Amino acid sequence: MVRRSPARYLAPLALAAVIAGTYVIVHSGLNKKPDTAQQTPSRHQSAPGKYATARYYVVQPGDSLTSIASKTGIPIATLESLNRNVDPNSLQTAQRLRLRR
Repeated sequence: MVRRSPARYLAPLALAAVIAGTYVIVHSGLNKKPDTAQQTPSRHQSAPGKYATARYYVVQPGDSLTSIASKTGIPIATLESLNRNVDPNSLQTAQRLRLRR
């Protein structure tokens, strides 16, 4: 009689254990409730310094509307309302965005 390798029987068991472990980790991550104590709403104020009184911002390479909002301290909604004709998904380098009325 030919003796078979124990790996032949253990490999499917190891695969099932990996799948079960992955399921448990993913499932526990999906069921976590966000900690509301850490999520405090923040109000963006004008950043003191370079953009405190600037009326326009010139788009730099790699800028997005989110990065511009964090640099200038102006909320994204305000930037969008002041620049209605600008598509936030296709900002061009050297494009001017209005920061204030």
